[in-house]
Amino acid sequence: MSINEAFSDFFYSAPDGLELHARVYGESNSEPWPVVCLPGLTRNARDFHELAMHLSKRAETPRKVVAFDYRGRGQSAYDADVNKYTVGVEAADILAGLSALGIEEAAFIGTSRGGLIIHVLGMLRPSALKAIVFNDIGPVIEADGLAHIQSYLERTPTPKTFAEALIAQRGAHGQDFPALTDADWSRMVRALYRETDEGLVPDFDPKLVDTLAKLDLSQPLADMWPQFETLRSIPLLAIRGANSRLLSADTLRQMREHHPKLEMITVDGQGHAPFLETGTLPAEIAEFLDRAELQNS
Repeated sequence: MSINEAFSDFFYSAPDGLELHARVYGESNSEPWPVVCLPGLTRNARDFHELAMHLSKRAETPRKVVAFDYRGRGQSAYDADVNKYTVGVEAADILAGLSALGIEEAAFIGTSRGGLIIHVLGMLRPSALKAIVFNDIGPVIEADGLAHIQSYLERTPTPKTFAEALIAQRGAHGQDFPALTDADWSRMVRALYRETDEGLVPDFDPKLVDTLAKLDLSQPLADMWPQFETLRSIPLLAIRGANSRLLSADTLRQMREHHPKLEMITVDGQGHAPFLETGTLPAEIAEFLDRAELQNS
C-alpha cells in the first residue's frame, strides 16, 4: 500500500489475475459496518472521495470506506479482452477485492453501473449486503437514458486542459444539472480525466465504449426485477436525480412497492447521476447507514 493522507491505495488480483485497485479510507475504523462504493460505467474511485472523507471522519460513526476501480478504469489494469467488461465479471472482481481486504459484510453504495453490480451480488452473496444505497439506478433502465450515454461516450471530447474539459462536460450535461456549482463541475472533470504527455484523456479504457455500441436499443431492455427481489430484506435507500433519464419516477414507485421499507430521496436540479457529495446527501446517507445498523443490532 502507498499511504496518502486521506486514503491508502490497495492493489489486488482479480480471479483471472488482472491487477485491480481500490482506495481505502479510514482503514483503522473497525466498529461500524464498512462501506463499499461502486462507481458508474466509465467512472472510478475518485468520484467518491468527498463522500468517503465524510463517512470515514464522521464523529458519531467513523466508517472504513472502500472505493473500487473496476477493470479498465482508474488505476486498475485494462483488459485485453473487451468481452470481460461485464457486470458479472465486475461483480466477481469486487468479491475478490473484499476477500483480499478481509471484508465479509458491508454497506454498499452503487452509482449507476455500481447498482447493477449490487443486484448481481444479491444473487451471488446476499450475506455480504448489510445495507444498500442505489444512486440513480434500479431494476429497469430507460432506453432513452442509455441512448444518451451512448451518444456522449461516442463523441467523448479530448480537451487539452481541465478548463476545456469543464466547458465540454458542462455543455454536454449542464441542462440536466442546473444545481451544480463551478466547484462541483471542477471536481467532476478532475475525477473523470487524467493528465498525459498528450494532454487530458478520459480515465478509462476506450474499448468500454464498444460494449455500449453493441447494444440494440430498438429492442426492449432486460430488467433485473428477479435480482431486485433478493434485496427485499436489506435496508435500501434509493436516490434519484429529478432530471434523470435513466431511472424513471415510475420505476422508483414500483421499487417501493416491491420493497416496503425502501427509503427514497429525489435530488432537485440534478440528473443521472446525482453528485453524492452535494447538498445534504452526505449527511442523509450517513444517517441512513446509522439507522440500518441500529435496526440490525
